[in-house]
Amino acid sequence: MSAISENPASPVSSSAVSTPQTSSTSLASAMSHPNFALLYVDDAIVSARFYADLLEIEPIDELPTFALFALRSGLMLGLWAKSGVLPAVTANSGSSELAIALKSESEFEHTYQAWQNRGVDIAQLPTMMDFGLTFVALDPDGHRLRVFVPTEVLTTV
Repeated sequence: MSAISENPASPVSSSAVSTPQTSSTSLASAMSHPNFALLYVDDAIVSARFYADLLEIEPIDELPTFALFALRSGLMLGLWAKSGVLPAVTANSGSSELAIALKSESEFEHTYQAWQNRGVDIAQLPTMMDFGLTFVALDPDGHRLRVFVPTEVLTTV
């Protein structure tokens, strides 16, 4: 029996997911490297345009209720309309963050200015925190996008 149910509202079908038989050791290894992040959104099309502009990449898949981005880091970012998610979404946006680590303070400053110029809502101005220099932006649904330069990078430049 397949572990994937055939939910017509689901953006992922059983034919798109391979579920090979694995030992518990290899299953634990796979579980330690999540490769998809899903954000529940009010409008997948609006959110897809926001992320395409912000990340300067186009979605690899775009439906009226779902969009999928293949990020340069290897992470797959899905934007799924709340109305089609099962089980139903109960959490509010903003209770978690997507974090983007940058390699230099100049890259940080450039990113902050570019996002401000695009009119992105900034929830936290650039601030030095115990882990590094950071700011937080919000997407159209209130999901937090934390941009930061780690402290160890700042002290070696």
